[in-house]
Amino acid sequence: MGMLKLPEKIICEAGALEHSGSLLPGYGHKALIVTGPHVGHSPMMERLKTVLDNSGVAYEIFDQITNEPADLMISAGVAAYTAAGCDFCIGFGGGSPLDAAKAVAMMTVGRGEIADYMGKEFDCPVPPVVAIPTTAGTGSEATRFTIITDSRRGVKMLLKGDVLLPKLAIVDYTLGMGAPRGVTAATGLDAFTHAIEAYISRQAMPETDTLAIGAIKDIMEWLPRAYADGSNATAREKMARAALNAGICINNSSVTIVHGMSRPIGALFHVPHGLSNAMLLPTCLADLADEAMPQLAMCARSMGIVSHADGDVDAAHAFVDRVGELCRTCDVPTLRGYGIDEAEFMKSIGKMAADAIKSGSPANAPKKYSAKDCERLYMEAYHNQTI
Repeated sequence: MGMLKLPEKIICEAGALEHSGSLLPGYGHKALIVTGPHVGHSPMMERLKTVLDNSGVAYEIFDQITNEPADLMISAGVAAYTAAGCDFCIGFGGGSPLDAAKAVAMMTVGRGEIADYMGKEFDCPVPPVVAIPTTAGTGSEATRFTIITDSRRGVKMLLKGDVLLPKLAIVDYTLGMGAPRGVTAATGLDAFTHAIEAYISRQAMPETDTLAIGAIKDIMEWLPRAYADGSNATAREKMARAALNAGICINNSSVTIVHGMSRPIGALFHVPHGLSNAMLLPTCLADLADEAMPQLAMCARSMGIVSHADGDVDAAHAFVDRVGELCRTCDVPTLRGYGIDEAEFMKSIGKMAADAIKSGSPANAPKKYSAKDCERLYMEAYHNQTI
């Protein structure tokens, strides 16, 4: 069924944070602000606190979320939520705090441990979640998913449920103006991967195809500009909108092989999620080029990389080449270049491949993948001399 699922409300503009003040009291009386230590002590937090104070909404700040949110952090967040008497959550920061806010809301009503819900549809009503991204990439403000690490098994769990979709997404590109170059690249390439994977997914639909093509074009044009000059307001706005649209795409059409394979790398080797996607993207797209040829060719034509007279084969491979160029422009290292030890990586390939297939994401790819196929792609990606 081609049902498009979105947050109930989305505000996307400069000053969206301040403009949301009249809406926030509708979600509760006291919010748990789920964030990381950097954002928790930043001018951005002062802006949010001012909005909440002016709106008459009380709050408690929980700033213990790192780049890789794990089950123990979520348990601590639930304890903070309960002790402070909160009745809704605000995720504030990059994708990790947004994912963590969903997980905290989920586990205020979920029984047992969070790992019990891996691979299951969570359908218990949860406290409202307001998602405020400060980076342009994860699209978590528009998805029904959250990624949390199971610290005992070393697995990034994909948790899902329509009830986890934020009630309000506040996308204010001015919050990302100070993002470091590395964060700009990693999050932007995460959004780029979202858009591409949603477009080639077996679950793709016409509504998300339009958003995906638009996001691919915008990211290809504007990410290098945002990376080169973080104060470029137009580039920041374009990237924020593209990331939001790419998030809507994966919420409805899902991701495929790249995300399935990147999560285990993040869980075992602590590579930021967007960066691990970018490390794998050229290798995986090259492997998919034959099966996804019409879609990849359309991407190339939409961006003017090739003419409409060029055949699908040439167009698809031209697009894959351009993806590699974008990764190089953003200084994406290879897996080896990042410093991942070869012996440790090779020892982990079997587990990573099994975890990738178990996540379910590779099943959405236009080509059938087995654990052995994932092992082969991990090997190819590691031994690539350049992205």
